[in-house]
Amino acid sequence: MTTPAALPAPEFSRPLDVRQAEGKTETLRATEAERQALSRRFDIVAIDRLEATLLLTREGRAVNASGELSADILQSCAVSAEDFATAIREPLAFRFVPETVGHQPDEEIELDADACDEIEYAGSTIDLGEAVAQSLALAIDPFATGPNADEARRKAGLLDETASGPFAALAALKKKAE
Repeated sequence: MTTPAALPAPEFSRPLDVRQAEGKTETLRATEAERQALSRRFDIVAIDRLEATLLLTREGRAVNASGELSADILQSCAVSAEDFATAIREPLAFRFVPETVGHQPDEEIELDADACDEIEYAGSTIDLGEAVAQSLALAIDPFATGPNADEARRKAGLLDETASGPFAALAALKKKAE
């Protein structure tokens, strides 16, 4: 039996003792070093700003966090590869719950619709920063196109002004290949 490899330390860690969570508002701001590390992790050009404000409430040992994520990123266009700025504003809602005991790491477990947004924690500490970082990763569009995407398509012969619909680019590629 092999032991699992240790996970790297989170780039944007903001641990909080669950016993201090009731009625607290937390504002998280990533430092320059944290933003650089996260941009490498998410394979984007840069994160110019990353902030989140969370209101925390407790239900027994569970902690609910709700608020908003706000980030300004620089990413590459999926078509032209030029860098362009994107503003991300996302509502946040997390539920941190104590780690479930009694199942093996590879064992399948049934989740109901509400459990899908739950983040398990061990001990008495949750990591708000890592939850925010993961939310940012999900908010980044990996196929985003910048302002010069249509021009790049036109130059590559992939934009037919007369065609329209979801398969127009495929039709242009087919014509180019013939």
